[in-house]
Amino acid sequence: MKAKGLSIAVVTAGALLAGCGGGPGGGGGKISDGGVTLAVLNDQSAVYADLSGKNSVTAVEMAVADYKAKYGDKAVADKIEVISADHQNKPDLANSKAQELYDRRRADVILDVPSSAAALAVATQAKAKKKIFIDIGAATTELEGKQCNKYTFHYGYNTYMLANGTGSTVTADGAKTWYIVYPDYAFGQDMNKSFTAAIQKAGGTVVRSDPTPFPNDNFSTFLLKAPNLNPKPQVLGTMQAGGDLVNLVKQYNEYKLQDKGIDLAVGLMFITDIHSLGPDALAGTTFTDPWYWNANQQNRAWADKFMAKTGTRPSFAHAANYSAALQYLEAVQRAGTDDADAVVKELEGHTFNDVFADNATIRAEDHLLLHDVELAQVKPSSEVKEPWDYEKILKTIPAEQAFQPADGSCRL
Repeated sequence: MKAKGLSIAVVTAGALLAGCGGGPGGGGGKISDGGVTLAVLNDQSAVYADLSGKNSVTAVEMAVADYKAKYGDKAVADKIEVISADHQNKPDLANSKAQELYDRRRADVILDVPSSAAALAVATQAKAKKKIFIDIGAATTELEGKQCNKYTFHYGYNTYMLANGTGSTVTADGAKTWYIVYPDYAFGQDMNKSFTAAIQKAGGTVVRSDPTPFPNDNFSTFLLKAPNLNPKPQVLGTMQAGGDLVNLVKQYNEYKLQDKGIDLAVGLMFITDIHSLGPDALAGTTFTDPWYWNANQQNRAWADKFMAKTGTRPSFAHAANYSAALQYLEAVQRAGTDDADAVVKELEGHTFNDVFADNATIRAEDHLLLHDVELAQVKPSSEVKEPWDYEKILKTIPAEQAFQPADGSCRL
């Protein structure tokens, strides 16, 4: 019987032996509870559902299948279960769901958790329960900063990376005055801080920054204000994401702000956002993308498998969930156990390349994943050669340049 609010996405062969420790990993107490349980906790019903949601569960299932195919009878864990829950972008619900996943559902690792406030709540539970949490969906640098802990890893992207790529580049290219609007919670506040610092470092000025309600479907107050600011900004920097970003861009175009000399810069954009709006709504917009499905043949081959299962192309969040699940299982394999402390040791300092992360290192000092990222531009529809072919890669930003150096604020 399913636990309320949770769904079991996969139960592999041998599930009925869960308490018996069957298989190569089950004996001698190497694998707790007879198997390994991966939990995906994210937004499956609201503004972030398309960019991650239930399709991230599918991505994690793909990682499990690839792990089992690689190791076969030599797999440390012969029974792997994938479960999921919807936190609805509510920190209190994320907190209670994390407790339920760790305690009642005996999750060994929680993955994803978009919304920075929700992620910080889950990180607190990971620390208290001494269970692993690999965050993919949230961007706040607090996860590897003052609120870091031994059992939490930040995987994929953060606000520094986004600002360092987009804010610095757009400002250096001549757009010196900005008006920033950001969602009023941990993610947006951190984005505003990171973008302001990057813009100022590149010689620009933030004329004004305003918090907006989250979630929100009406940005008219802020968009109408932009042309009347003194000095008038050259750029409207939107820090919204998912459904909120889609709504804001539609209204930006309706008010014809570009015709009034105010260009659009997007702090965080997913391929699903471009698909929802259509490429012409964002044509020419520069943004930083941690991963693009059509950047090379390796990415495309994995994206083809993903599309066969979901009917859609993957966002970077989907690819990062796949990678995080696979790297977690590889760490279990190297450790010979799912004991959290042993797996943490295997993850710390680990270097690798996979379908998501090139030149990747999980930094031991603060558990931040460093990897190469892409500076991209949205193509106009006239240049789109096939569905979902929306991005032109301008340059690759090397891992050591893309992310902030460890600043000593993390105490693991």
